[in-house]
Amino acid sequence: MSFEHRPVLLSEVIEGLKIDPDGIYADGTLGGAGHSSEILKRLSDKGRLIGIDQDEEAIAAATERIGRDERVSIVRSNYSELPEVLKELQIDKVNGILLDIGVSSHQLDTAYRGFSYKSDAPLDMRMDQRQRISAADIVNGYEEKELFRIIRDYGEEKFAQNIAKHIVQARAEKPIETTYELNEIIKISIPARMRQDGHPSKRTFQAIRIECNRELEVLKDSIDGMIDLLKPGGRLAIITFHSLEDRIVKNAFRTAENPCICPPDFPKCVCGRVSKGKTVTRKPITATDEEAESNSRSKSAKLRIFEKCSP
Repeated sequence: MSFEHRPVLLSEVIEGLKIDPDGIYADGTLGGAGHSSEILKRLSDKGRLIGIDQDEEAIAAATERIGRDERVSIVRSNYSELPEVLKELQIDKVNGILLDIGVSSHQLDTAYRGFSYKSDAPLDMRMDQRQRISAADIVNGYEEKELFRIIRDYGEEKFAQNIAKHIVQARAEKPIETTYELNEIIKISIPARMRQDGHPSKRTFQAIRIECNRELEVLKDSIDGMIDLLKPGGRLAIITFHSLEDRIVKNAFRTAENPCICPPDFPKCVCGRVSKGKTVTRKPITATDEEAESNSRSKSAKLRIFEKCSP
Protein backbone atom coordinates (compact mmCIF):
# COMPACT_ATOMS: atom_id res chain seq x y z
CA MET A 1 0.00 0.00 0.00
CA SER A 2 1.71 3.19 -1.15
CA PHE A 3 0.82 6.73 -0.12
CA GLU A 4 4.24 8.08 -1.04
CA HIS A 5 2.96 10.72 -3.45
CA ARG A 6 4.28 14.17 -2.56
CA PRO A 7 1.56 16.30 -0.95
CA VAL A 8 0.56 19.28 -3.07
CA LEU A 9 1.41 22.86 -2.11
CA LEU A 10 3.22 21.57 0.98
CA SER A 11 5.38 24.59 1.79
CA GLU A 12 2.48 26.93 1.00
CA VAL A 13 0.19 25.06 3.40
CA ILE A 14 2.77 25.03 6.19
CA GLU A 15 3.45 28.74 5.75
CA GLY A 16 -0.26 29.54 5.43
CA LEU A 17 -1.25 27.80 8.65
CA LYS A 18 1.23 29.94 10.66
CA ILE A 19 1.88 27.01 12.97
CA ASP A 20 2.09 27.67 16.71
CA PRO A 21 4.39 24.99 18.18
CA ASP A 22 2.07 24.61 21.18
CA GLY A 23 -1.11 24.68 19.06
CA ILE A 24 -3.76 22.15 18.10
CA TYR A 25 -4.17 21.31 14.40
CA ALA A 26 -6.70 19.17 12.54
CA ASP A 27 -6.11 17.56 9.15
CA GLY A 28 -9.57 16.64 7.91
CA THR A 29 -8.28 14.72 4.87
CA LEU A 30 -5.34 12.86 6.35
CA GLY A 31 -4.50 10.58 3.39
CA GLY A 32 -1.00 9.23 3.85
CA ALA A 33 -0.18 12.04 6.34
CA GLY A 34 2.05 13.93 3.91
CA HIS A 35 0.90 17.35 5.12
CA SER A 36 0.36 16.17 8.69
CA SER A 37 3.83 14.75 9.15
CA GLU A 38 5.25 18.18 8.27
CA ILE A 39 2.86 19.92 10.65
CA LEU A 40 3.90 17.47 13.36
CA LYS A 41 7.60 18.31 12.87
CA ARG A 42 6.79 21.89 13.86
CA LEU A 43 4.85 21.06 17.03
CA SER A 44 6.33 21.03 20.51
CA ASP A 45 5.57 18.42 23.17
CA LYS A 46 2.55 20.56 24.08
CA GLY A 47 1.22 20.63 20.50
CA ARG A 48 -1.45 18.29 19.20
CA LEU A 49 -2.52 16.90 15.83
CA ILE A 50 -5.88 15.36 14.96
CA GLY A 51 -5.96 13.42 11.69
CA ILE A 52 -9.26 12.42 10.10
CA ASP A 53 -9.94 10.31 7.03
CA GLN A 54 -12.89 8.18 5.93
CA ASP A 55 -10.71 5.78 3.92
CA GLU A 56 -9.57 2.72 5.88
CA GLU A 57 -6.42 2.33 3.75
CA ALA A 58 -5.48 5.97 4.37
CA ILE A 59 -5.88 5.49 8.11
CA ALA A 60 -3.57 2.46 8.01
CA ALA A 61 -0.94 4.24 5.90
CA ALA A 62 -1.00 7.39 8.05
CA THR A 63 -0.73 5.37 11.25
CA GLU A 64 2.29 3.53 9.85
CA ARG A 65 3.95 6.76 8.71
CA ILE A 66 3.45 8.72 11.91
CA GLY A 67 3.93 5.79 14.29
CA ARG A 68 3.15 5.98 17.97
CA ASP A 69 3.04 9.62 19.04
CA GLU A 70 1.16 10.84 22.09
CA ARG A 71 0.55 14.19 20.37
CA VAL A 72 -1.47 12.55 17.57
CA SER A 73 -5.05 11.27 17.43
CA ILE A 74 -6.09 9.49 14.20
CA VAL A 75 -9.81 8.99 13.65
CA ARG A 76 -11.68 7.26 10.85
CA SER A 77 -14.47 9.66 9.97
CA ASN A 78 -15.53 12.26 7.41
CA TYR A 79 -14.22 15.79 7.93
CA SER A 80 -17.84 16.95 8.20
CA GLU A 81 -17.85 15.18 11.58
CA LEU A 82 -14.95 17.26 12.91
CA PRO A 83 -17.09 19.02 15.57
CA GLU A 84 -18.11 15.63 16.97
CA VAL A 85 -14.56 14.26 16.77
CA LEU A 86 -13.17 17.25 18.71
CA LYS A 87 -15.93 16.98 21.30
CA GLU A 88 -15.09 13.31 21.81
CA LEU A 89 -11.43 14.28 22.30
CA GLN A 90 -12.50 17.05 24.72
CA ILE A 91 -11.10 19.76 22.46
CA ASP A 92 -13.04 23.01 22.23
CA LYS A 93 -11.12 25.05 19.64
CA VAL A 94 -8.12 24.51 17.35
CA ASN A 95 -5.38 26.72 15.90
CA GLY A 96 -5.67 25.43 12.37
CA ILE A 97 -7.58 23.11 10.04
CA LEU A 98 -6.46 21.69 6.69
CA LEU A 99 -8.65 20.15 3.98
CA ASP A 100 -7.20 18.63 0.80
CA ILE A 101 -10.39 18.00 -1.17
CA GLY A 102 -11.13 15.32 -3.74
CA VAL A 103 -9.77 11.92 -4.70
CA SER A 104 -6.27 11.01 -3.54
CA SER A 105 -3.48 9.78 -5.78
CA HIS A 106 -3.57 6.47 -3.89
CA GLN A 107 -7.27 6.02 -4.58
CA LEU A 108 -6.74 6.75 -8.28
CA ASP A 109 -3.77 4.40 -8.46
CA THR A 110 -5.52 1.51 -6.65
CA ALA A 111 -7.28 -0.13 -9.60
CA TYR A 112 -9.85 -2.19 -7.70
CA ARG A 113 -11.31 0.95 -6.07
CA GLY A 114 -12.81 1.88 -9.47
CA PHE A 115 -11.90 5.59 -9.42
CA SER A 116 -9.80 5.56 -12.57
CA TYR A 117 -10.89 5.21 -16.18
CA LYS A 118 -7.37 3.96 -16.97
CA SER A 119 -7.82 0.55 -15.28
CA ASP A 120 -10.57 -2.04 -15.71
CA ALA A 121 -12.23 -2.58 -12.35
CA PRO A 122 -15.65 -2.83 -10.72
CA LEU A 123 -17.54 0.50 -10.66
CA ASP A 124 -17.06 1.43 -7.01
CA MET A 125 -15.61 4.94 -6.34
CA ARG A 126 -16.52 4.94 -2.63
CA MET A 127 -14.01 6.87 -0.55
CA ASP A 128 -15.52 5.26 2.53
CA GLN A 129 -16.14 1.61 1.77
CA ARG A 130 -18.61 1.36 4.64
CA GLN A 131 -20.89 3.49 2.49
CA ARG A 132 -23.81 1.62 0.88
CA ILE A 133 -24.15 3.42 -2.48
CA SER A 134 -21.43 2.88 -5.08
CA ALA A 135 -20.85 4.26 -8.57
CA ALA A 136 -22.50 1.12 -10.00
CA ASP A 137 -25.70 1.95 -8.10
CA ILE A 138 -25.72 5.45 -9.60
CA VAL A 139 -24.96 4.33 -13.16
CA ASN A 140 -27.53 1.53 -13.09
CA GLY A 141 -30.16 3.05 -10.82
CA TYR A 142 -30.51 6.78 -11.48
CA GLU A 143 -33.11 8.02 -13.95
CA GLU A 144 -31.80 9.44 -17.22
CA LYS A 145 -32.61 13.04 -16.26
CA GLU A 146 -30.68 12.66 -12.99
CA LEU A 147 -27.67 11.18 -14.76
CA PHE A 148 -27.81 14.07 -17.22
CA ARG A 149 -27.93 16.64 -14.39
CA ILE A 150 -24.99 15.08 -12.53
CA ILE A 151 -22.77 14.71 -15.60
CA ARG A 152 -23.63 18.24 -16.78
CA ASP A 153 -23.26 19.98 -13.42
CA TYR A 154 -20.49 18.02 -11.70
CA GLY A 155 -18.53 17.04 -14.80
CA GLU A 156 -19.22 20.18 -16.82
CA GLU A 157 -19.55 17.81 -19.76
CA LYS A 158 -21.10 19.29 -22.90
CA PHE A 159 -22.25 15.86 -24.10
CA ALA A 160 -23.95 14.99 -20.82
CA GLN A 161 -27.37 14.42 -22.36
CA ASN A 162 -26.04 11.98 -24.95
CA ILE A 163 -23.93 10.11 -22.38
CA ALA A 164 -26.92 9.75 -20.04
CA LYS A 165 -29.08 8.47 -22.92
CA HIS A 166 -26.50 5.85 -23.95
CA ILE A 167 -26.00 4.70 -20.34
CA VAL A 168 -29.73 4.05 -19.99
CA GLN A 169 -29.83 2.23 -23.33
CA ALA A 170 -26.85 0.04 -22.43
CA ARG A 171 -28.07 -0.93 -18.97
CA ALA A 172 -31.41 -2.03 -20.42
CA GLU A 173 -29.46 -4.85 -22.07
CA LYS A 174 -27.34 -5.72 -19.02
CA PRO A 175 -26.04 -3.95 -15.87
CA ILE A 176 -22.96 -1.76 -16.37
CA GLU A 177 -20.47 -3.29 -13.95
CA THR A 178 -16.95 -2.14 -14.81
CA THR A 179 -15.02 1.03 -15.57
CA TYR A 180 -14.12 -0.16 -19.08
CA GLU A 181 -17.77 -0.91 -19.88
CA LEU A 182 -18.61 2.65 -18.89
CA ASN A 183 -15.64 3.94 -20.92
CA GLU A 184 -17.01 2.35 -24.07
CA ILE A 185 -20.46 3.86 -23.54
CA ILE A 186 -18.99 7.32 -23.01
CA LYS A 187 -16.75 6.95 -26.05
CA ILE A 188 -19.64 6.26 -28.43
CA SER A 189 -21.58 9.18 -26.90
CA ILE A 190 -18.97 11.77 -27.90
CA PRO A 191 -18.22 12.61 -31.55
CA ALA A 192 -14.76 11.39 -32.60
CA ARG A 193 -13.55 14.89 -33.47
CA MET A 194 -14.35 16.01 -29.90
CA ARG A 195 -12.34 13.28 -28.17
CA GLN A 196 -9.00 15.03 -28.62
CA ASP A 197 -9.14 17.05 -25.36
CA GLY A 198 -7.91 14.46 -22.88
CA HIS A 199 -9.61 11.15 -22.10
CA PRO A 200 -13.32 11.19 -23.04
CA SER A 201 -14.31 9.64 -19.69
CA LYS A 202 -12.55 12.15 -17.47
CA ARG A 203 -15.48 14.50 -16.85
CA THR A 204 -18.10 11.79 -16.46
CA PHE A 205 -16.01 9.79 -13.99
CA GLN A 206 -15.44 12.98 -11.98
CA ALA A 207 -19.16 13.66 -11.92
CA ILE A 208 -20.14 10.17 -10.78
CA ARG A 209 -17.42 10.17 -8.10
CA ILE A 210 -18.60 13.53 -6.74
CA GLU A 211 -22.20 12.31 -6.60
CA CYS A 212 -21.21 8.97 -5.04
CA ASN A 213 -19.32 10.65 -2.20
CA ARG A 214 -21.52 13.77 -1.92
CA GLU A 215 -18.29 15.77 -2.16
CA LEU A 216 -19.64 19.23 -2.99
CA GLU A 217 -22.55 18.96 -0.58
CA VAL A 218 -20.26 17.94 2.30
CA LEU A 219 -17.79 20.73 1.51
CA LYS A 220 -20.48 23.41 1.29
CA ASP A 221 -22.11 22.32 4.55
CA SER A 222 -18.84 22.11 6.52
CA ILE A 223 -16.90 25.33 5.94
CA ASP A 224 -18.85 27.68 8.20
CA GLY A 225 -18.75 25.23 11.10
CA MET A 226 -15.01 24.76 10.70
CA ILE A 227 -14.42 28.50 10.97
CA ASP A 228 -16.39 28.39 14.23
CA LEU A 229 -13.99 25.73 15.56
CA LEU A 230 -10.97 28.03 15.18
CA LYS A 231 -9.38 29.99 17.99
CA PRO A 232 -8.95 33.74 17.37
CA GLY A 233 -6.16 34.04 14.82
CA GLY A 234 -6.62 30.41 13.80
CA ARG A 235 -6.60 29.51 10.11
CA LEU A 236 -8.59 27.24 7.82
CA ALA A 237 -6.65 26.14 4.70
CA ILE A 238 -8.50 24.38 1.88
CA ILE A 239 -6.96 22.88 -1.26
CA THR A 240 -9.31 22.26 -4.18
CA PHE A 241 -8.76 20.71 -7.60
CA HIS A 242 -11.54 21.95 -9.86
CA SER A 243 -13.66 25.04 -10.34
CA LEU A 244 -16.79 23.71 -8.62
CA GLU A 245 -14.96 23.13 -5.33
CA ASP A 246 -12.99 26.36 -5.56
CA ARG A 247 -16.17 28.38 -6.14
CA ILE A 248 -17.76 26.90 -3.01
CA VAL A 249 -14.72 27.78 -0.89
CA LYS A 250 -14.39 31.27 -2.37
CA ASN A 251 -18.07 32.08 -1.76
CA ALA A 252 -18.09 30.62 1.74
CA PHE A 253 -15.03 32.62 2.75
CA ARG A 254 -16.51 35.78 1.24
CA THR A 255 -19.77 35.34 3.17
CA ALA A 256 -17.91 34.59 6.42
CA GLU A 257 -15.92 37.81 5.98
CA ASN A 258 -18.82 40.00 4.85
CA PRO A 259 -22.06 38.37 6.06
CA CYS A 260 -24.21 41.52 6.03
CA ILE A 261 -27.44 41.10 4.01
CA CYS A 262 -28.71 44.66 4.41
CA PRO A 263 -29.61 46.55 1.18
CA PRO A 264 -26.58 48.52 -0.06
CA ASP A 265 -28.40 51.85 0.38
CA PHE A 266 -28.88 51.34 4.15
CA PRO A 267 -26.75 53.87 6.08
CA LYS A 268 -25.70 51.20 8.58
CA CYS A 269 -26.03 47.46 9.14
CA VAL A 270 -29.22 46.35 10.91
CA CYS A 271 -29.16 42.61 10.10
CA GLY A 272 -26.82 41.92 13.02
CA ARG A 273 -24.57 39.54 11.12
CA VAL A 274 -20.96 39.83 12.27
CA SER A 275 -17.81 39.05 10.31
CA LYS A 276 -15.99 35.89 11.38
CA GLY A 277 -12.62 36.98 10.07
CA LYS A 278 -10.81 37.61 6.81
CA THR A 279 -9.75 35.79 3.69
CA VAL A 280 -5.94 35.78 3.72
CA THR A 281 -5.71 34.78 0.05
CA ARG A 282 -7.41 37.32 -2.22
CA LYS A 283 -6.45 35.07 -5.10
CA PRO A 284 -5.90 31.32 -4.66
CA ILE A 285 -2.34 30.11 -4.22
CA THR A 286 -1.26 27.78 -7.03
CA ALA A 287 1.73 25.53 -7.60
CA THR A 288 5.06 26.88 -8.73
CA ASP A 289 6.26 25.90 -12.19
CA GLU A 290 8.76 23.54 -10.55
CA GLU A 291 6.09 21.73 -8.53
CA ALA A 292 3.67 21.54 -11.46
CA GLU A 293 6.40 19.90 -13.51
CA SER A 294 7.40 17.37 -10.85
CA ASN A 295 3.95 16.65 -9.41
CA SER A 296 1.18 16.52 -12.02
CA ARG A 297 -1.59 16.47 -9.42
CA SER A 298 -0.56 19.96 -8.30
CA LYS A 299 -1.29 21.56 -11.70
CA SER A 300 -4.97 22.16 -10.92
CA ALA A 301 -4.57 22.70 -7.16
CA LYS A 302 -5.76 25.94 -5.57
CA LEU A 303 -5.21 26.90 -1.94
CA ARG A 304 -7.41 29.41 -0.11
CA ILE A 305 -6.93 30.43 3.53
CA PHE A 306 -9.29 32.07 6.03
CA GLU A 307 -8.23 33.59 9.37
CA LYS A 308 -10.61 33.78 12.33
CA CYS A 309 -10.84 37.22 13.92
CA SER A 310 -10.73 38.03 17.60
CA PRO A 311 -14.17 38.30 19.22
